[in-house]
Amino acid sequence: MKNLSKPYIFLATATLFLTSCLSLHAADTIDSKDFSSVEERRLQNVVMQERINIRKEHAEIVMKKKELKTLEEGVDKKLAEIDNKLEQLKKLQTKIESLLEAKSIQEKKRLQDLAKIYAKMNPVKASLAIAGLDQQLAADLLANMKVKSAAKILDQSSKQKATQLSTAFSTLQLE
Repeated sequence: MKNLSKPYIFLATATLFLTSCLSLHAADTIDSKDFSSVEERRLQNVVMQERINIRKEHAEIVMKKKELKTLEEGVDKKLAEIDNKLEQLKKLQTKIESLLEAKSIQEKKRLQDLAKIYAKMNPVKASLAIAGLDQQLAADLLANMKVKSAAKILDQSSKQKATQLSTAFSTLQLE
């Protein structure tokens, strides 16, 4: 229905324009007997032609204004949709951030619990178990242990593994 209204508006505007031009042209036609010289007739023709041009331009301006108003309404609707989508995205971003924060807190708690488990284990067995873990995870586990427990586990590790874990432990990055 919306697409059909534009042609009707255009046709109505064009019809109105043509009707007004014809009626004004009929009113503007002056009998050639009214002029005393050729120069007056020529000037009158120039004036009439300028009036017709001005009326055409005026009708075109009116049509352009209607088109601009229609386009402006469309742009306003699109901007409202964009604002709505942005608001939805902000809500989703806030929700995702809160979920990530909750996940991070859970991971830290699990890491602390796992560190407690390794700290209570026999240092030899804990050392063997930690040696098989990812280096960053092993360093995080040692960081969450008491210094005494971590020292016992590192003491039971091979020299190379203890050096690697110590290096990873010293360069822990905050998340």
